[in-house]
Amino acid sequence: MFKFNKNSGQVSRLLLVLAVVILVAVIITFLIVKMAEKPPAPVTPVTNAIPMPVYDKTLGNIEFVFESAIDRGDTLRASEIINTLYSNQKDFVIDNPGAKFIQVTVGAKNLGTVNTDQNAWDIENIVDSQNREFVPLEGYTIAPWLSAHSLCGTLLKPAFDPTPCTKIYEVSKESAGLKIRVTTGKNNTGQNFMSGKKDSFLLDLIVK
Repeated sequence: MFKFNKNSGQVSRLLLVLAVVILVAVIITFLIVKMAEKPPAPVTPVTNAIPMPVYDKTLGNIEFVFESAIDRGDTLRASEIINTLYSNQKDFVIDNPGAKFIQVTVGAKNLGTVNTDQNAWDIENIVDSQNREFVPLEGYTIAPWLSAHSLCGTLLKPAFDPTPCTKIYEVSKESAGLKIRVTTGKNNTGQNFMSGKKDSFLLDLIVK
């Protein structure tokens, strides 16, 4: 016949207390571990950085500086001719209704200590945000609105004011984000320029 052991109740209570102590210890340990963990790094929103416009650039010893870009509409007017050799010239009108004239002037300055070569630098095409390229207009039709003595590519003396180079382009009215390609022969030499060994850069334009 089973006899009640008066110590069995004490054993049960001891086991219960021990279980509670262990549970509390586990909880405390868990909390300490959690508190010791580094907080997660804040989520940084992903943004596409917008590049800042660039209006001047030094290639070798030649600093190119954007000076002006003028929207001349669809007509170069005879009243605005600057080359007096063409005083009898009439208005020059674009035959494409989707195009306009843009006149760009970029200055070039010699930051070196000796003269540059003749024909060692120039400005080239206008490039829009779709990478479409527009070549400068040349020849008799455009000559009346450009200086009789073009300064593009002329010899640059050290530390003089920037020498302006002006060209006129026929550009699509739909084009945006216009830039102008400036270029010089490697090491600022005319020989490299003529042989196609060039350094180039796209300057941003502000068209007014």
